[in-house]
Amino acid sequence: MSKLLFTLSLLLTPALGCAQEIFTKTALYGVRYEMIIFGLMLAGVAVFYTKTRQVAITGLVLLCLFKYEFTEGFSILDRLFGQTLSDGTVTHGSWRTYFNLILMLPGFAILADIFEHSKVPSLIPRYLPSNMASGIVLLFFVFILSSFLDNIAAAMIGGSIAAAVYKNKVHIGFVAAICACANAGGAGSVVGDTTTTIIWIFGKDPLVLAQAFIPALAAFVIVAFFASRQQHAYSPAVSLDSEYIRADKKKLFVVFLILILTIFFNYFFELPAVGIWMGILAGLFITKINLKVAINATDSTIFLVALVFCAELVPLESVPEASILSTLAIGFVSAVFNNIPLTQLTLIKGGYDWPLLSYAVGFGGSMIWFGSSAGVAVCDMFPKARSFMNWLRYGWHIPVAFIFGFGVYLLLLGWDPIKGNPPDQMPTPVGYEQSIGNSPLK
Repeated sequence: MSKLLFTLSLLLTPALGCAQEIFTKTALYGVRYEMIIFGLMLAGVAVFYTKTRQVAITGLVLLCLFKYEFTEGFSILDRLFGQTLSDGTVTHGSWRTYFNLILMLPGFAILADIFEHSKVPSLIPRYLPSNMASGIVLLFFVFILSSFLDNIAAAMIGGSIAAAVYKNKVHIGFVAAICACANAGGAGSVVGDTTTTIIWIFGKDPLVLAQAFIPALAAFVIVAFFASRQQHAYSPAVSLDSEYIRADKKKLFVVFLILILTIFFNYFFELPAVGIWMGILAGLFITKINLKVAINATDSTIFLVALVFCAELVPLESVPEASILSTLAIGFVSAVFNNIPLTQLTLIKGGYDWPLLSYAVGFGGSMIWFGSSAGVAVCDMFPKARSFMNWLRYGWHIPVAFIFGFGVYLLLLGWDPIKGNPPDQMPTPVGYEQSIGNSPLK
């Protein structure tokens, strides 16, 4: 551990050994130091994928030290709880986001455990095809579930079913596909993904945004076919003798209660974590719940929170002018960078085809396991998928599907930057420079 932290400190602080005059500048050859540190941290995550928590914490500490030393007026408390500027305007802090992040992964881990012990996953093979199509049906279920529920929950429920159907022998390519389908399902739904919700809040037509389901479904076809073929060759669906298995109705009721409360608190208060834990606490009076499961999600939670906060500390002053190529590039950037700041910047820049952008930032994060919270969550269930190289090697169909879906959208609907824009565009949010990245859930 100490050796790892020492190595990362050397990698992540190249500027600290330079001459004093370098510190007076904000960039090295045009690249800001924050971006360099963040990039090296991501490289550390890829290399030391068994120590992601330590890598993320190291990167966060170094970024905070750099910001405190060389950014005038920087304050973590102001970032979290907002501040009053000199002109009297008030900026909103990002505490709500981190409150949700800290509680969601452990909460959904408990939800997945309750669902698993309801015995429903053991009953599902009875209704699935015995061939390669079983994987396609399962992934489509994840896609549909994510269209009205948080993608983390959809991914973890899908992972629980896959573990039962394939007797815990789940191919890494199929794990990546679960993440991709969870992200694809929310791309066209204003309640299925945080980025789509933000675009809707900025005044875009939700019915127009639903057109993002076109590329998402096209991408789903590619991912589902190749991932299911990988899984069937690796470990086919197991036909269990489920004749005498009976679902635990109390646990199943608690699962639905948690999901309903999550949707309610997310839609009305933007606090899905409150809904999750209210459902869990209520469920304690109905059935036995293993709260210790939440401890297993501690590492992933710390990693995700640190990664998101690091992304918020990296300054993003602008995005390219709206075009087909810039939208495509934003999709790939979303795989390594938080998609909420990217989405907010595109809304301020204006001129994008919003359904296509929603698909790009939503599905794009699936290309790398830490590119979305769904990927972090599902890798918590299947740790072998946490390898950066294995995800790219076996999840190769995801970037292919991304480009395919992108092309299908352009072929059928074309590039239309006016689509979904009301006549009265919303103004730039007050204090945007200080509040960007306030809701970095992916």
